[in-house]
Amino acid sequence: MTVTHEVTNQAPPLTGFSAADEPALLAALRREGGAWGEQEVRELGALAGSAAVQDQARWAEEQPPRLHTHDRFGHRVDEVEFHPAWHQLMTTAVEHGLHAAPWTDPRPGAHLVRAVKFYVWSQAEPGHGCPVSMTYAVVPALRAAPDLAAQYEPLLAARTYDFGLRAPLSKRGLIAGMSMTEKQGGSDVRANTTRAVPAGDGSYRLTGHKWFTSAPMSDVFLALAQTDEGLSCFLVPRVLPDGTRNGMRLMRLKDKLGNRSNASSEIEYEDAVAWPVGEPGRGVRTIVEMVNMTRLDCVLGSAAGMRAGLRQALHHTAHRQAFGRELDRQPLMRSVLADLAVESEAATVLAMRLAAAVDRSQAGDAGEAALRRLALAAGKYWVCKRGSSHAAEALECLGGNGYVEESGMPRLYREAPLLSIWEGSGNVAALDVLRALTREPAALDAYFTEVEAASGADRRLDAAVAGLRKMLGGLGDPERAQLMARSLAERLALVLQGSLLVRHSTPAVADAFCASRLDGEWGHAFGTLPPGADLAGVLGGARTGGDAA
Repeated sequence: MTVTHEVTNQAPPLTGFSAADEPALLAALRREGGAWGEQEVRELGALAGSAAVQDQARWAEEQPPRLHTHDRFGHRVDEVEFHPAWHQLMTTAVEHGLHAAPWTDPRPGAHLVRAVKFYVWSQAEPGHGCPVSMTYAVVPALRAAPDLAAQYEPLLAARTYDFGLRAPLSKRGLIAGMSMTEKQGGSDVRANTTRAVPAGDGSYRLTGHKWFTSAPMSDVFLALAQTDEGLSCFLVPRVLPDGTRNGMRLMRLKDKLGNRSNASSEIEYEDAVAWPVGEPGRGVRTIVEMVNMTRLDCVLGSAAGMRAGLRQALHHTAHRQAFGRELDRQPLMRSVLADLAVESEAATVLAMRLAAAVDRSQAGDAGEAALRRLALAAGKYWVCKRGSSHAAEALECLGGNGYVEESGMPRLYREAPLLSIWEGSGNVAALDVLRALTREPAALDAYFTEVEAASGADRRLDAAVAGLRKMLGGLGDPERAQLMARSLAERLALVLQGSLLVRHSTPAVADAFCASRLDGEWGHAFGTLPPGADLAGVLGGARTGGDAA
């Protein structure tokens, strides 16, 4: 056979790396109290970068879940079929404790270590992170019903992935979901029309629809429904204790932009059996802790996506030549890569600081709880917003090679907007920032205590803190405050990122961030860092394979 061409000037496959080989990540793990988990993180990072797991991720995306409403005889079954790769990914996640395991782990830093693992493993395949995240988040809400928590929490935290529709308490491990929004209300869950009626034995019967129920093949769900007392929270199992199916009908799976490996559904409750969680009429208050935990995972997932995109861009440009030399040796591309690296590290240090605040607030630190209240809402708004822009620019670094499915970059690009939408899109998160500012003064005090730990270290950061204080003085007029909500959320996140980088990152990264994000020496696209930025210093720390300082 005649050889028609020889393939040259193409990057080799990016495989066999460790997603944990990130100096800023490992430094944060040690700094914030999770050094004991470093070996586990490294083991999971090596798995995430392996060829076998990359194949699992590809299959889970290319063979999305399928809904079977009836069997061949016409019986209602309401089952979702997943490719075996999905179950392999879920097994790894659960066995490594990425779900609810930290709630039963007494070691200081358990939530931080779990967050680092979630960040590392999400870089392999983000879709299955949805049920993993919800299982993590359900526990603090479920504790509002101590009797239910005593039965279900050990199984939610168990490191065994036991897939299949069986009575939950008969299984070796459980996965949880949530069922909140409805067609007419969306984020305005108080407009829900699903009705819950007491059954006389302590349980309720739910009737109504849900517009978005994530991971419908989970074992149990937290759901919101109206009672005589108002909107209330309930635990709804897929299978009842006697082994019969509960009245939860799967109407269809959503045909989504991204997150295609994961099933999201529309459901109908038909006299579904449920048990109350928390006070009747206080359903939003009960479930808000679950929302906050999943918001943390949105920040972690966005930061993980940035790191994955940066890794691909660095790898491609190190091997691809144009005009006689590698792309990553050319000044303009180096500026783009450095800018992407700065954004990625800023997202990572903020995500890890938020995870550390979870540990400390769970240990009773009121200041950390107050900081988390405000910083999590601002971080959810900003980091998740930046994820889409970052993914687009990282893809562009690969040119046409990045636009084809085989590169993996389109999957990354499609996934990014979800994390900005899930658990409250931009306006919801910004308004939550506004509520924290106006109703919880302790949150703002804790925030400034944190950012001013870097006071005097960088004049641009100091000026940004002063400017932020001035902005906050304009909240007296409620309408004006709403118009400022997005600007405030953005500025709060940027100033906190700047403080963390000035204290904990390299001078090159901290200087580039403060000059661009805080001092205005920046354009409207990546690759517009000021000419004096230390690109070599930034890129040196961003490349995989290094160790933390």
